[in-house]
Amino acid sequence: MATQTEPTTSPPRASAWRGLFLRLHFYAGVLVGPFVLIAALTGVLYAATPQMESWVYSDQLRAPVGLNQVSLADQVKAAQAAKPGADLVAVRPAPEPGDTTRVLFAEEGLGESERRAVFVDPATGQVRGDLVAYGSSGALPLRTTLDQLHRNLLLGEPGRLYSELAASWLWVVALGGLVLWVSRRRTRRNEKAAKTESPRGKSVRKHGTVGLWVLLGALFLSATGLTWSAYAGENVSSLRESLGWSTPALKVTGTDEHAGHSGHGEAPAAPAPARPESVDAMLASARAAGIDAASVEIGLPTKPGSPWQVAEVERGWPTQVDAVAVDGTTGQILGEVRFDDYPLMAKLARWGIDAHMGVLFGWPNQIALLLLGAGLVTLVVLGYRMWWKRRPTRATGLTFGRPIARGQWRKVPPALMIGLLVLAAAVGWFIPLFGISLLAFLVIDLLLGLRSGSRSKPDSTDVTV
Repeated sequence: MATQTEPTTSPPRASAWRGLFLRLHFYAGVLVGPFVLIAALTGVLYAATPQMESWVYSDQLRAPVGLNQVSLADQVKAAQAAKPGADLVAVRPAPEPGDTTRVLFAEEGLGESERRAVFVDPATGQVRGDLVAYGSSGALPLRTTLDQLHRNLLLGEPGRLYSELAASWLWVVALGGLVLWVSRRRTRRNEKAAKTESPRGKSVRKHGTVGLWVLLGALFLSATGLTWSAYAGENVSSLRESLGWSTPALKVTGTDEHAGHSGHGEAPAAPAPARPESVDAMLASARAAGIDAASVEIGLPTKPGSPWQVAEVERGWPTQVDAVAVDGTTGQILGEVRFDDYPLMAKLARWGIDAHMGVLFGWPNQIALLLLGAGLVTLVVLGYRMWWKRRPTRATGLTFGRPIARGQWRKVPPALMIGLLVLAAAVGWFIPLFGISLLAFLVIDLLLGLRSGSRSKPDSTDVTV
């Protein structure tokens, strides 16, 4: 174990803060490191799914390019013939030549946000297979499995606690590491000048260098991960709504709620249900209204008389997520929502989530996530290696590295300590898993301290590096 005595000319406050941050960084790294490691590894796997999905499901996703193309309505009929009696809910026309059309059905037994996708060759109308598609991204089984592995370890809702815990602490560990890196710069210069840097000091330097390179990426993953977490995500959504930062919803305007009530008390005629044969006309109306993305989803009315919805589902750059509501009888546009009209924070949220998923900039986005994931894995491994090197070398049995000496908080000026406690309480309320786990860390540390008694007293001058 290497220690470095702070020079007597160092400001006492800097030494106090350094010891406190060292202890917090140590406990957070040791106890939360496994969750960050798993999240990084599963996130790297998920980032590679577009290419994996294209290869595994090539028979369903691809079709020979033909000279002619059957109507979208005929493609829908072919899918309905393959799934008789199924509830048709949406259609995603083939975005590019050589792609298949997805006809989406609701089906009993599927999970939340899941639909049955029937893949149709646009040139021949031939059905090329069917798979379960998940969410607005249309993820197929492989990507859905890796998504759930990353999100909840395939354990359902309780498993989401792991990823939320990782996201809740990642930003704390990252910023704490930055503080320690800055505070150690002078020490590193002195060690290099005297050529006395210890092997463990080199490990610390490598750990800090890697941490500095991935700092912004770690903060980004933490912030975007919290936006769709179970508990902190609710607080984020409430804050966005209260500040007017929510994503605008598609609203239908220009309709008369009392239409059909002028017949002297006669009951209005029941509106006719939507006909799948109208899908070509609905798409044409939407195209004329500016829905020009290659990838769109045509949603059938949820009830008789309600409008069709045609939405862009292109999450790359530039982002195309405009949507319009179309009258099923006249083709008139009854409502629209444009990405250009989103509040700035709603745009940032959309871009942040898409970048987190690796789809915003295509393969460069995927490579960036791969490098970021590799950096996080390296940080965790180096951190545990340093922890192992701190163990007592003459001890017998299973022994681990010693934590930073207790009592570092006593060196912090009382007023600043109170401010820190208030800040921690506020963050803990907004990010509940952070607050609960921090309290658990403190309780465990207190119990360990009571158990060890007064065998070791904190040194007021030495701070471990």
